[in-house]
Amino acid sequence: MFSAEQSCWFVRKVVCWRAAASVAWAVLLLPPTTAVFVTLSRFSLFHPIESMSECVSFLTSATAFLAFILLFGVILQVGFLNLEYYTVVPSIACSKIALFAQLLHPRQFLNSVVHCIMGVVVAWCCAVTADGRYQALASPCMQSDGTLQTCLNEHHLVLLLAGAFVGFAHSLSGVIHNMNYVSVHTVQQYKYLRFKGSLPLVVKCSATQALYSIRNFIVVYFFLGYIPRAWACRTLNLHLSSSLHPLDTVAGLLDVSLLYHLWISGTFLLFTWYITLQLFRIFVTEVYSFPVQSSFTEEAHQCLPKVLTGKQPMILKFLALQDLALLSQHSPSRRDEVFSLSQPGGHPHNWNAISKECVSLLSDLTQRLVAYHDTVATNGRAKSQSTGSERKTSSESSVNSGPDVMTPRPSALLKTPASVFARANVGGVHSPWTAPFTPDLDSPFSPTLRRLTAPVEQCSPWYGTVQSPHVMRRPPKLWSTSTDSQINGSLPPSPASVPSPKPADSKPSLLSQFLQNRKEQLPEASSQALFADSQAHIWALEGLSYLVQASFSEDQYGVVQTTLPSILSCILALQEAVDRHFKLPHASSKSLRSSSSMGDSTYKTMRFALRATLKTAIYRITSTFGDHLNAVQMSAEHRKRLQHFLEYKE
Repeated sequence: MFSAEQSCWFVRKVVCWRAAASVAWAVLLLPPTTAVFVTLSRFSLFHPIESMSECVSFLTSATAFLAFILLFGVILQVGFLNLEYYTVVPSIACSKIALFAQLLHPRQFLNSVVHCIMGVVVAWCCAVTADGRYQALASPCMQSDGTLQTCLNEHHLVLLLAGAFVGFAHSLSGVIHNMNYVSVHTVQQYKYLRFKGSLPLVVKCSATQALYSIRNFIVVYFFLGYIPRAWACRTLNLHLSSSLHPLDTVAGLLDVSLLYHLWISGTFLLFTWYITLQLFRIFVTEVYSFPVQSSFTEEAHQCLPKVLTGKQPMILKFLALQDLALLSQHSPSRRDEVFSLSQPGGHPHNWNAISKECVSLLSDLTQRLVAYHDTVATNGRAKSQSTGSERKTSSESSVNSGPDVMTPRPSALLKTPASVFARANVGGVHSPWTAPFTPDLDSPFSPTLRRLTAPVEQCSPWYGTVQSPHVMRRPPKLWSTSTDSQINGSLPPSPASVPSPKPADSKPSLLSQFLQNRKEQLPEASSQALFADSQAHIWALEGLSYLVQASFSEDQYGVVQTTLPSILSCILALQEAVDRHFKLPHASSKSLRSSSSMGDSTYKTMRFALRATLKTAIYRITSTFGDHLNAVQMSAEHRKRLQHFLEYKE
């Protein structure tokens, strides 16, 4: 076990420096971005030369320098938030009430407050760069009685409030669209090419989201605008100009110049934040090459086998699996190090550590899929320990049939957050917020449940008894102790699965019905959450299959052949579990990717990529070894499935 200092070496030496580099590039892009905004806010079609000269003079003024300093501070804060909140495994809310809980989390509340403050700061910088009526909060005005007073400049106030509103909307959108999710790209590109390709999307998303946010802000200000206006006047001892229309009226809001400045200010605000976020994604997910083995003991914790098997940050684990997939395909010299034997002793420590970790990772996903399918099969009810222990699937027995060195660990190897892996605990009771799927009465997966909830006639033998899917699915002899109980229609309920009977005339309250409706899970979201971290499994599959393929000609000591039965059984068991999952009606539907959001939606189709990678990995092994695989020990069911791949029937 490594010390705390060694375990976070990657964060200190790599991730933090990459985040700092992304912030530095965002700061370097700030002057040209600000120059474009100043030009758009001050340019006049009727006086182009004069307006351009005003823009140049402003950009060299002390006010512009102060605005640059404030914007620099905002960029630093955005970069810090990106580093603090980023994740490589998205947090997917499987129900409406779970999403509502995420939005009301104290950590999210603090994040929203910080974004509101940053929005006000950026809006002030935008206000001082615009024309005269936006530059100050107070301005002299002439009242109807001829007196000169200091009045509230409502245009400046509206611009500041719009900045706070856009910042708040951006914070909520980050939770809904998982903007803190950072996906490690499988296609390798230079950082410049990735940034250049994403720039049109950043501009489009900034303009679109700013338009939606300003539209919502105008509606809110139309109804509630008098509250901040009265508060500002009372706090700053300012007056309202009698010669101007209030901006919380139709006449006041139908100001084209005001709407234009609100929109370009919101676009500028979101563009600077989105650019910082995109640069962070590009830099932090850059490929990192880990040494397979090292001659120095102080660098042993940085080698690939140690990184894969140790307790590491998620970003380090994902980049290590990506490096494993790349070396297994494109680096014969590094593959030789994986197949090499230790000196002295002659043990394949590198291969044992890498293969055991990959098999354990795949076995964990298989167990989650089996538990998910069992939960759906029992109409969303969690099984008791006795029932779960009696039923052993062929996939579970085949995974554990390999040698002891390849026995998968039952715990989650990736150490992902509990909100992801706790969705499918074998034999455990699922929480309504974290259970993978709880079908409702309108669900196509549970016709039996709909029949059970239909009105029961008094002549029915089930009238007045406990209605449970466990009772309906199993023969009466499992739950009855005598023939009289079957004749009378009263079956003793099982304490592990059947709830206590309720009075027939009791009705749930409105509050309980509301909460139950919000707890009903979304099948598509539950499937996405089940495969949220499947990019790691894809790289584990690619790494294992390519290494097994290369071992046919490169493994001089036969270290791979000793673990080939366990690897094949594990992959075939996972392929069986994935096929069962895709037979569910909701699993085959693809979500439409949003083109107007900066949220990365690759996790929504991760299960399809995993299914394709599974078949490709099995075909890669069967096409290389051919009929030699008939000598590998495995279960009859797995041999039959493998034969389909050998005959190219899958």
